[in-house]
Amino acid sequence: MDDVTAVPAPRSEAAGSARTGRLSLAAALLCGALGAAVTLLATRQQWSRGTAAVAGGTFPLTAGGSDVTGVPAALAVVGLAALVAVFAVRRTGRLAVAALLALSGAGTVAAALLGASDSAALDEKAAEVSGDTSATVTALGHTAWPYVAAAGGVLLLLAGLLALRYGRLWPAMSGRYERGGAPRPRRGPAPVDPDRPEDLWKALDRGEDPTGA
Repeated sequence: MDDVTAVPAPRSEAAGSARTGRLSLAAALLCGALGAAVTLLATRQQWSRGTAAVAGGTFPLTAGGSDVTGVPAALAVVGLAALVAVFAVRRTGRLAVAALLALSGAGTVAAALLGASDSAALDEKAAEVSGDTSATVTALGHTAWPYVAAAGGVLLLLAGLLALRYGRLWPAMSGRYERGGAPRPRRGPAPVDPDRPEDLWKALDRGEDPTGA
């Protein structure tokens, strides 16, 4: 009986890597874009509410996410910019940008969770409306929007982790332009062989004189 040796199929491995790269790229883009959008949306919503004592009565107060902390929104913008920049760099630069994306997500989560129980913004408003710098807000309550912002940060973090793990399989921006900004010269047409009728017709189609006269 003949001894049959199995031969590895490099094309199958390359196809598997390409498929993994496409799937991870799509997932990272979705997570990054959605995470930034969710975070920015959440920071524009009401995060906390309470009341302040004013002239023997109470005055309702509310604080939005941007009033409590501007960190999640700022980091969401940084993360979105890093997601785009991933495709403009290669190798070490891509790893650095991917790490920045992941850190932006982690920072967004931390800042949003810290802001979920913060009362400083409402205390400041209570002092303004009451005219008493020592006044504080009462009947303090919080909404779920800080946790929505944290969820957006988790998506940004996931996009960064995907970029760190699979970024080497992702395509980069076209290298058609040199560093100086000038486009690379295009190759000229192939020389016309007078003994090949098809070359003569192609030259005529390009508006050239195939005789070289």
